[in-house]
Amino acid sequence: MVNNCVITIFNVLFKVLVYIWFINKIENLMEKVVLFCRVSSTSDRQNYDRQIKDLTEYAKSVKHDVVSVFAEKVSGAKKNNERPELMNMVEFANKNDVDKVLVTELSRLGRDTLQILQTIEILNQNKISLFIQNYNIETLTPEKEINPMSQFLITILAEIARMERKSIENRLSSGYHNYRSKGGTVGRKMGYRKSKEDMQVQYAEEIKMLRKGYNYQHISQITTTNKNTLTKLRHVFIDA
Repeated sequence: MVNNCVITIFNVLFKVLVYIWFINKIENLMEKVVLFCRVSSTSDRQNYDRQIKDLTEYAKSVKHDVVSVFAEKVSGAKKNNERPELMNMVEFANKNDVDKVLVTELSRLGRDTLQILQTIEILNQNKISLFIQNYNIETLTPEKEINPMSQFLITILAEIARMERKSIENRLSSGYHNYRSKGGTVGRKMGYRKSKEDMQVQYAEEIKMLRKGYNYQHISQITTTNKNTLTKLRHVFIDA
């Protein structure tokens, strides 16, 4: 009788140990990842909830272990050292043996090519891969080696985005000065109300920039269009 009890207890303990070993084995196989999200506007009109949701669902679908989430409201044109949350993410990833950093788009990491590449280089040096969801590419191979094709593609994409942004700035600045040099005035007459069609023509570039996620301050610096007008444009053309 005693022997049977001992055998039963031993079998139970053995099964528990096997279960614990199996769970630990699965956890060790799961890659540790952090989510990084960013929006440009510091107002409540933009938030990063959708980015977090999309990345969380992706991580779950591929059995990644999300160990932390970093999110910021700041212009992507700022330098890396002016973005505390980005620096916190890099430091956390380095100190906690993180395998990957997940972003929904390359622009969430930043809008300046040099700053983006500097961040990726730091991650590469620490064998941390950057996964860009909308392009489904990673900077490192499964063996933690640099993926040259991905690196090349990322550099090209970042530079194209920078050139597009610069082109918009130049077009807007040139058009504004040309308009003023011909006697054009800024502002509207008392009692005058523009139609939606007129606004779409006059503020075409501002609307494009709003759709791309540029914040009010940056658009205003380029176009001199005030915040109240930009708010109205967002209400009429973006949020409608």
